[in-house]
Amino acid sequence: MHRGVYFDAWFPRQLCYHPSLPPRRLRMVDDLVDYRATVLVWAAMGGGSLSLPYLEQEAFGPVDARSRFYGFVNDSELIAACHERGIAVLGIVFEAQGWEFPVELSEDEDEVLALNELRGVGKRDWLGLREFSSNRYPRLWKPVEHYFPDGLVNSAGEPVTDLVEECVVRDIHQQPCHAHWVECPDREHRCYYMDRNNPVWREYLKAVIRIQLDAGADGIQLDEAELPMGAFQYGACFCRDCMAGFRAHLQGLAELDPALDGVDLATFHYGDWLLERGFDFKEGRESTPLFGDYYAFQCLAIKQYFAELADYARAYGRSLGRDVIVSGNFFNLEPMYLALADDVDLVITEMRNTTYRQPEWYRYVAAFAGDDKDVVVVENPYGGVVPELIGMLAEGRGHDLFRLSLFEAAAHGVSMSVPYGSWLGSVIEDSFYAPHGLATEIQAFLADHEHLIARPTANDVAVVFSVESTRELIGRADASDNTTNRRDASVVVPYRVVTGTLAGASVPFDVVIWADGVTAPDRAAADALARYSTVVLPDVHALTDAQADAVASYLAGGGTVVVTDRVAATLPRHDRVRTARHDALNELLPHGRQVDTTASVAANLQQLADGSYALHLVNHDYDPAADAVRAVPDVPLRVALPKAREHATLVTSDGRRTPLALTRNDTVHAVTVDRLGVYSIVVFHDGELA
Repeated sequence: MHRGVYFDAWFPRQLCYHPSLPPRRLRMVDDLVDYRATVLVWAAMGGGSLSLPYLEQEAFGPVDARSRFYGFVNDSELIAACHERGIAVLGIVFEAQGWEFPVELSEDEDEVLALNELRGVGKRDWLGLREFSSNRYPRLWKPVEHYFPDGLVNSAGEPVTDLVEECVVRDIHQQPCHAHWVECPDREHRCYYMDRNNPVWREYLKAVIRIQLDAGADGIQLDEAELPMGAFQYGACFCRDCMAGFRAHLQGLAELDPALDGVDLATFHYGDWLLERGFDFKEGRESTPLFGDYYAFQCLAIKQYFAELADYARAYGRSLGRDVIVSGNFFNLEPMYLALADDVDLVITEMRNTTYRQPEWYRYVAAFAGDDKDVVVVENPYGGVVPELIGMLAEGRGHDLFRLSLFEAAAHGVSMSVPYGSWLGSVIEDSFYAPHGLATEIQAFLADHEHLIARPTANDVAVVFSVESTRELIGRADASDNTTNRRDASVVVPYRVVTGTLAGASVPFDVVIWADGVTAPDRAAADALARYSTVVLPDVHALTDAQADAVASYLAGGGTVVVTDRVAATLPRHDRVRTARHDALNELLPHGRQVDTTASVAANLQQLADGSYALHLVNHDYDPAADAVRAVPDVPLRVALPKAREHATLVTSDGRRTPLALTRNDTVHAVTVDRLGVYSIVVFHDGELA
C-alpha cells in the first residue's frame, strides 16, 4: 500500500492560504525520505484557480539567489528531486475554487509589490481569475489567448471575458456562492464556488492539468470531486448550465413526477418553478419538490464530467510519453462518489470527522476502495480532534494518540497520511506538522512490515451498507455545513450502530456496499457474500432485484442473514434469516465470535499474499493522566481461521517478534499474548515468518 504524506507544507503559526501552497525547499525531500513516503497528496501547483500564468510561475518560475541559498526550488524542480528518491507527486486541482486577491502593484503595473497580505505600498487593485480572463494586466501576465487561441466560448456561443461571472455556482436567487471553508474571514480575498457543469470551466481545468503534467507531476488530484453537489449546503446550483442540464434530464425520463403535470419542459427552469411555490432550496431541502430527480441528475453529471477530466489527464499524459495517476478528493466517501471510483487509480479521502477511534469508518473506506485500489486518508480540522491533538503534540504530549491515528488505518487496510504542514482550515493560524522523530518511527515500522499489511481479509462477518436505505438518515445526521461538520447524535442510523457495536467488541468484519443504481451502478452479486458465515442487513428496507437475488443465492449456499429495524418486503423468506436489535451484540453474531478475547481492542483479520493470516489489534485505551495507552497484560486470544496454520508470531510496533505457544482445535487457534500495547500483529503462518 502507498504511504502518503499530506504535503501542503503550509507555514506554522500562519493562516493556510488557498490556493497557493508555500515555496518548496530541497530539505523537505529529506524529510519525506525519512517518512518513507511513496506519494504526496495536496502536494504541488495549486495556483491554477488564481490564474494560469500564476500556476506557471509556481511550476517553472525563476528562484532568486537568496532563496537558492536555502534550497528553495520551483515546483517542477521539487518534483524532479522527489523522483530521484522514488516519491510520486500529485498536482492538486482545486476544482471548486475561483480566487480574487487584493494586490499592490508598481505604478506601471508590471510588478507585484504585495499580494493577499498587503503592505500599504504601490497601487491597490485586485488580481485573480477575472483579471486574467479580461487581460487586465498585460505587463504581468500572458494573455488568455496564449492558453486558448480561439478564446473561451460558453454554451450559449458567447465569448467569455470574466471567468468568475461565467462559471460561478449560483443560488436560487442567482446570487454567486462563495467557498466559505477556504476564505479566511479576517482577509479581504474572495473565493467563488465554481461549477464544473459549465463547459468553460472544464476547459479551464484542462489547461491547469496540462501545466501540471508538463511540470512533471506523476498525476493529478481533482479536489472537490463532487462539484457542484457540495454547493447544496449553500442552496445551489441554479446556474444556466445546471438548469439546462436538469431540464434535459427530466425530458429523458420515462416517467415524470406528478408535480410536473402541465409543465412545459421545453422552457422549464427549476429555480423559478421552486420560487413560485415558496421553496428556496435551503430550508428543508431534501423535502423540496423534485429534489430526488435533481439529486439524480447531479450524480450523473459529476460522474460524466469527472470522467471527462480523468480521461483528458490520461490522454495528455500519454502524449507526453507516460502513464499518469488520476485521483480525487472523495471527502467522506459518501455514496455520490461511488460512481467516480471507477475513474481513479488512487482513492483519497478527507474524512468528515477525525476522531481518536473510528475502526468502523475505516472498514467502510476499505469496502469503498475494494481490493484493487490503494487509499490515502487525510485528517479534517473541522468537527473533530485535530486542533486538540496539535496542541498536545506542541507540549510534547499525545504521542500515543498520534501513533493510533496511523496504526489504526493500517490495521484496517488503508493508509493514513503523515501530516506535513497540512490544512487547519481558514481560521486557525497554524498548520499540522507531526514531531519528526515520532512520524519517522511510525512510518519506518509500517514500511518495514508492509508485507504484513494487506487489503484482503479473512473476516467471516459482513455488514451491508445500503445506499438507498441509509441515505435519508445519514443526510439528517450529517446535515451541517463543511466548516463545522456537526453530527446530530439524536438521529439513529442503524448501520452506524451495528458497525460501532461490532468494532467496539473486537469483532472483525467487512463492509459490503450496495449502490442504488442512481448514485452508482448496482453491482450486488452473490459471490461477494459467499465466504461469510453471517451477513448483517441493518435497516436495509430497500432491495434492488440484484440485491434480493444475491441474498437468495447466499442463503441457498448455507449462509445466515441477520436483519435489524426495517426489512425489505422483497427479502427472501428463509429459516436462516434472523432478527436482531441493532445494538445487541450476541443477536448480531448467531455463530459466535471469530475472535474471542478479554481485551477491548479493534480487530481486523487480514489475508496475506503468502497464505498467512495477520490479526491486527489496535489498543485505544488511552490514559490521559499518564498520556499513554494502557498496555494489557496476559491477553488470551481464540481465533477461527479459514485454514489451520502451524505457528503464531507476535509482531509489535517497536519491531520486536515473539513466537507464541499455539494450540489448535480444528481451525480455532488459541494463543496468549503477554502484553498488548498500542498496535500488535499476531501472524498465523506455516514455516518461517518472512
